Amino acid sequence: MHRLFAFALALAATIASPLQAQVLSVETYVEQWDPAAGEWVRVSEDDRPRAERLLSAQTQVRQPAIAVYGPFRVDDPSRASLVGVTGSAAPRQFAAMLRDFPRIAALEMVECPGTEDDQANMQVGRMIRAAGIVTHVPTGGSVRSGAVELFLAGADRRIDDGAEFAVHSWLDDSGREPRHFASDSPENRLYLDYYREMGMAEDDARAFYAMTNTAAHADAVWLTAQDMRGWIGQNDDPDARVTAAPAAPNPAIAYLDLSRSFP
Repeated sequence: MHRLFAFALALAATIASPLQAQVLSVETYVEQWDPAAGEWVRVSEDDRPRAERLLSAQTQVRQPAIAVYGPFRVDDPSRASLVGVTGSAAPRQFAAMLRDFPRIAALEMVECPGTEDDQANMQVGRMIRAAGIVTHVPTGGSVRSGAVELFLAGADRRIDDGAEFAVHSWLDDSGREPRHFASDSPENRLYLDYYREMGMAEDDARAFYAMTNTAAHADAVWLTAQDMRGWIGQNDDPDARVTAAPAAPNPAIAYLDLSRSFP
């Protein structure tokens, strides 16, 4: 059994100004229970099973942001990055960012573990699409769980080699997953309708959603850059869109990914 720790540190600029930049960094490590010592001990990257590699090797934020709005950071007046988890405040944070920086045209998805509020997350996705913003996952970028919905929202979606994605089933506040509901129930249509809004044909939306649900909430399906290109129609090879096998049982995805409730 392993557990993951990810610490984000924010160092505010010391000079007084109307808008102070923040420098963000992420330190990540895994602890493993040592029954002999009776305590958790830190393990090295080499000792970790592949299924529990949660963050890519390049999670260090590369430059100071000129403004920060929750998990959204403005790199320059035309480009923002997503680093962290979206929550119920994400639509307000994203709207404030666009209000202050209306020329933002691209969202770079660097380290995106998921969301704490699916419906708010989808609202941000619709805002991304309405604003005509491009979503880009760079080499080393990691887009997981609910963050995949934000990637799909891009008016244009760009994936560099070496990017990674992870998907799994959602889990509601009662512990139910998609399989507990009829395929066309409101709970499942919420996602299918969103994928259709983001440009997928009905059959493709159903196929993609079914693929994400091959992994239970506690598991994950890991996708390479090439895998995801196939799902969004950016591969010439019609056989390139394959369903990835689920990872080994019980991989962890950092943070709380898909917690939501239905009326």
